[in-house]
Amino acid sequence: MKEQHRGLAVFTGLVFLFLLGPLIIIMATSFGEGSVLKFPPEGFSLKWYRNIFDVEMFLSTFKVTIIVALAGNLIALLLGVPAAYALSRYQFKGKGLLNAIFISPILIPGVVLGFTMLKYLVVKFELPVYTSLLIGHIVLMLPFIIRVIASSLANFDYSVEEASMSLGASRLQTFFTVVLPNIRSGLIAGVLLAFLESFNNVDISVFMTGPGVSTLPIQMLTYVENYFDPTIAAISVLLMVITALLMFSIERLMGLSYFTKNN
Repeated sequence: MKEQHRGLAVFTGLVFLFLLGPLIIIMATSFGEGSVLKFPPEGFSLKWYRNIFDVEMFLSTFKVTIIVALAGNLIALLLGVPAAYALSRYQFKGKGLLNAIFISPILIPGVVLGFTMLKYLVVKFELPVYTSLLIGHIVLMLPFIIRVIASSLANFDYSVEEASMSLGASRLQTFFTVVLPNIRSGLIAGVLLAFLESFNNVDISVFMTGPGVSTLPIQMLTYVENYFDPTIAAISVLLMVITALLMFSIERLMGLSYFTKNN
C-alpha cells in the first residue's frame, strides 16, 4: 500500500512538473541579463521588465486591449443579463436552441469563428477594424456572461421576486432591487471571466486586427518574429500574474466548486 502511495505521489509530482515547468522556465528567463532569451539565464536583471514600458507598441496595444475588453464586457453584460434571466426564469419554445446559440462561440474553434467574422464583418460589410474587433470580443465574452449568471440564477429563490411584486414593486424595480443584488457575486465573476478571455485572446483577434489597431497578445507575436530578447518573457510573467489574480478573485467570490455543482 505504501509503495502505491509513493508511486502516486511521484506521478502527481511529474504531472505538476510537466504543467508548471514551462512557466518556471519563462519566469527564470525573464530575469536574465543577456540580450538573448536563454535558459538557464545569465546573471540577474530587471531591465527587461523596464523595457516593456519603453516599447511604445506594447503600451499602445495594451490600451487597445483594455478598452476593447472593458467596452465589450459592458455590452456583453447588457445583453447577457436579460438573456440569462429569461433562460433561467421562463419556459418557452425554442429555449434549448436559443441557449445552444448563445453558448456556441465556446464550442466553435476560435480560428473558424475568427475567419467567419473576418469574411462577413470586415470583407462583406466593410466595418472598421476597431468596430469589427469589438464585435468579435463581444461574441466571445457573451457565453461566459450568460453561463455564469445563469448558474447564479439557478440558486435564486424566485418566490422572493414574487413577494416583492405582491408588495407593490414593479417587475423592473424588483429586478434591480431584489434579483441583481442576490446574484452580485455571479455578476462580478462573469465579468472577470469574460475580461480574462478577451484580454488573452489570440485566435479571434488575429483576424480582427489591422493597420493601426492591434491587441497586446497579437503584438507579442509580432515582437517575437523580430526580436528574441527576454522582454517577451517578462511581459508573459506580468500577464500570468494578472491572470492568477483574476482567477483568485473568481475563486474567492464563488469558488470553482460552485460552477461544477451547477454544470
